[in-house]
Amino acid sequence: MNEETGQDKLLARLYNDHAGRLAVGALVKPWLTRAAGIFLSSGISRHLIPGFLRNSSIDMTEYEEADYHSYNDFFTRRIRPEARPVAPGEDILVSPCDGKVSVSRIGDDSRFYVKGRTYTAGEFLRNSHLAKHFRGGYAVVLRLTVDNYHHYCYPAGGMKSDQVYLKGVYHTVNPAANEAVPVYTENTREYCLIRTSHLGTVLMAEVGAMIVGKITNHVPCAARVQKGEEKGMFEFGGSTIVLLLQKGRVRIDENLLTNTENGYETIVKMGEKIGQSC
Repeated sequence: MNEETGQDKLLARLYNDHAGRLAVGALVKPWLTRAAGIFLSSGISRHLIPGFLRNSSIDMTEYEEADYHSYNDFFTRRIRPEARPVAPGEDILVSPCDGKVSVSRIGDDSRFYVKGRTYTAGEFLRNSHLAKHFRGGYAVVLRLTVDNYHHYCYPAGGMKSDQVYLKGVYHTVNPAANEAVPVYTENTREYCLIRTSHLGTVLMAEVGAMIVGKITNHVPCAARVQKGEEKGMFEFGGSTIVLLLQKGRVRIDENLLTNTENGYETIVKMGEKIGQSC
């Protein structure tokens, strides 16, 4: 169920009135994200941790015990492996992260939808030729918020390509911003292709967001990967992972489709089943 928070209301004002849009113009610049990253990686930022925990619903018993020397150190904390089991089977597609998921069919014109805004796979990838391979398939959008676990894994095993980096700005991925600007074609992002035995070619893209200046992928070059193997992590803030799936290769779980059609995002955990080969 969607529930509007104080943060949602603030972002709606920022993105939908004139003065707010002027402020957004500065907030999305890469230099501000870099400056925030420097502060959040400093020792003084660790004093923000107790207040964040008081105002969140994070179950810290799921996480490995550690001494946090900065807020970003806390933000990139590691979860206990047993807290995120990976659904077995080469024919099973799993969620690459914790987050809120919505699903859209990719049309024959490569269009798909995120919270009512139209995108094309060609614009998202800046590659119309590659986009053709996903026509008629699905776009799975997994939105992370600040209280989520911000490490992510491969949703399927196979041979991954080199990472492709697309330079951009850093809008928030909150739905309030998506209503006002085309977030997923303006924000900085990276993607790779995973060629699998049972699920076709899966495209996995990480999208940076406001005050998320760093997408850290552990293996930037081509390599064989395993489902559930950690791919990387986001540093501070909320962000998004997008999966593009080929036509006729993956059957998405029905509850995800139904909830999206009814206007809701579905909460998922990293490693949970979200689809199966056709």
